Amino acid sequence: MITTAATTKRLTFEEYLAYNDGTDTRYELVNGELVPMSLGTGQHGGVAEFLNDNFRSEIQRLGLEWTSKQMLIGVRIPRGRDTSRIPDIVVISLSQWRDLRNREAVIELNEQPPLLVVEVVSESTKTTDYRAKRVEYNVRDIPEYWIVDLLNNKITVFTLVEELYEPVEFTGSDRIVSGTFPELELTVDRVLAAGE
Repeated sequence: MITTAATTKRLTFEEYLAYNDGTDTRYELVNGELVPMSLGTGQHGGVAEFLNDNFRSEIQRLGLEWTSKQMLIGVRIPRGRDTSRIPDIVVISLSQWRDLRNREAVIELNEQPPLLVVEVVSESTKTTDYRAKRVEYNVRDIPEYWIVDLLNNKITVFTLVEELYEPVEFTGSDRIVSGTFPELELTVDRVLAAGE
């Protein structure tokens, strides 16, 4: 979740990776500016944890060489000045996760994009999640992007089709259809209830 910019000094990506203000605050880098990330509501955290657990279970059930991580992996974006986002959930291959073991956990521009990213919307992030991040993740060629909208009780799954995101909205008792996890049995109601 994004609040206000922490500094007006623009940083390079390398400065961002080395940045330490002595606090536990996590930052995204947006056009060279540090943007602090708040923890979000309990519902936000509960929904992200529920989805992450379900993705992990599905990965294990299918015996896939993937992993799902909650707010642990950054994704560098080719946008203007340096930009690096930290999605609520990132699904990547195990080999890619192993490659991140001994360096900053940011997927670089020359590396394979994540298989799927999820952002959970809050009041302070709705414009960023629907507009900026949609464009950024599209440009980064991330095959699937979920927006879990707690404000409007819906989940939008964006699938990359011929270099553009095609959105499909799910609400209520709709089963969420995912190209990454085609056998996943989750409804919007069930996901949203996880945050209660």
